[in-house]
Amino acid sequence: MKSILLHSCFGLALIVILPAVGAESTPPRQDVASDKAFGMGPPATPEVVANALAAVKTSLPSGPFKPTWESVKANYHDPAWFREAKFGLFMHWGVYAVPGYHNEWYEKHMYGAYIKWHQEHFGPQDKFGYKDFLPLFTNEKFNADEWAALFKASGARYVIPTAQHHDNFALWDSQVTPINAKNIGAKRDLIGELAVAVRKQGMKFGVSNHGIENFTFTNPPKELRDELAAKKADLFDPKWIDFYHVADRSPAATSRFLADWVARNIELIDKYQIDMLWFDNGVNHRVYDPLKLEVAAYYYNRARQWRKEVAISTKQLAYAPVGDDTQQIGSIVDFEKIGSRSPAGIRPGPWQVDDPIGSTWGYTNDMKIVGSGVIIPKLIETVSRNGNYLLNLSPKADGTIPDEQQKTLREVGAWLQVNGEAIYGTHNWKQFGEGEKGAQNYRFTVKGDTLYVIALGWPKGDEAVIGSLASGSASSGKVAKVELLGTQNALSFTQDTAGLHIKLPPKPTPGPAYTFSISGLKLD
Repeated sequence: MKSILLHSCFGLALIVILPAVGAESTPPRQDVASDKAFGMGPPATPEVVANALAAVKTSLPSGPFKPTWESVKANYHDPAWFREAKFGLFMHWGVYAVPGYHNEWYEKHMYGAYIKWHQEHFGPQDKFGYKDFLPLFTNEKFNADEWAALFKASGARYVIPTAQHHDNFALWDSQVTPINAKNIGAKRDLIGELAVAVRKQGMKFGVSNHGIENFTFTNPPKELRDELAAKKADLFDPKWIDFYHVADRSPAATSRFLADWVARNIELIDKYQIDMLWFDNGVNHRVYDPLKLEVAAYYYNRARQWRKEVAISTKQLAYAPVGDDTQQIGSIVDFEKIGSRSPAGIRPGPWQVDDPIGSTWGYTNDMKIVGSGVIIPKLIETVSRNGNYLLNLSPKADGTIPDEQQKTLREVGAWLQVNGEAIYGTHNWKQFGEGEKGAQNYRFTVKGDTLYVIALGWPKGDEAVIGSLASGSASSGKVAKVELLGTQNALSFTQDTAGLHIKLPPKPTPGPAYTFSISGLKLD
């Protein structure tokens, strides 16, 4: 056998196992459609989806939302709190942190590219499968109040932990699935404890659910598949069939899985009254629309009863049925990683980008952590383009957040203590910035009639020159006052055809960025 590494969602490697020349190929599974057409979601037909929807036992709550695009479009509005927040924390917190090897797709890899590595470190798959990591996900040092205090200190305004990743393990006290953190491993309602602690600190609380990607997540090569099937072990152990979803991928099994996906989302909505429900791109395919609309109508009607503003957040076209990701219906679009995948310029309307604090999304033993000197400019770049920055953390399986990650968070929080008014509650200006890397590199945000000019690095020389504020430029009004956030006195300035010239004070405490507050202009 040999493997090919392909890039997939979250920048991870997707392992495709190919048979060796002359080897017998794996018999085709009785799937309902081609896996490739569905990305990370389960192959399905409209009939399979209809059967899943018919099996959903919970009725829609009373309210204006019906499970149609027209109804959701007519009744949904984006939450005001989201537009104000600008900075949130994401979290890949799960069983994959127990082995802590390679990345958060360890389950896929231990039955694929890293079969031998797993055997050398934990034993053969028929004796030690992924299910055997579940009791080791103990979180014995987890303290929800300590986590929430750290998150508050970081300056984040909302928190979204992974309630369930691709591996199908629920981190909450679930009545839908017995395979959950309350029953196994931690023996605690991890999501419930964190929800209480985060809200106690005045932050919004949501969850991410990657569970729809579990159905086709694990695909062992023929030799291992046949061995486990013959022994009825691990992936083929009847007790764990509905955890792994490897032994039965029939149309009936697909319908049961999709109905279960809806039920788990409804449970999370009702149990924790979440402020945001985040889906990975496994939900993107149009055939799932009836299920996604059922979840949306349920969630938004519940929120009306709670008198809360809430949102679903998804990637690409999941909730954009016309095929244009700027025309989301009932969803805030999310981009993966700042850079080539996130907007290069100003994007109207609410959006966010999720971005890792380290070299992997889930905790790994050798991960490299990014410092605040990298994170703060990413936050600024995102907000200047009218987006929210969602920084992903990687907790350990013992329930701790490593010191290096904590250090970055506290430093980001310290910067926001001084410069937060240029971030929270702002929107983009007519342009997101000017200049390139170096001494004169600025990003702009607006709040009311205040223009914030954020210098990415302390300007060289004795003055800062903002060319976009040259006399005779399109900006109406006249600059009346210039201040440097974190200092007491107004700054001297002049304005000519070259730009706004700001006389610099002595350099403040070292940092990656500094903010000039400019008043007097008439801003839209």
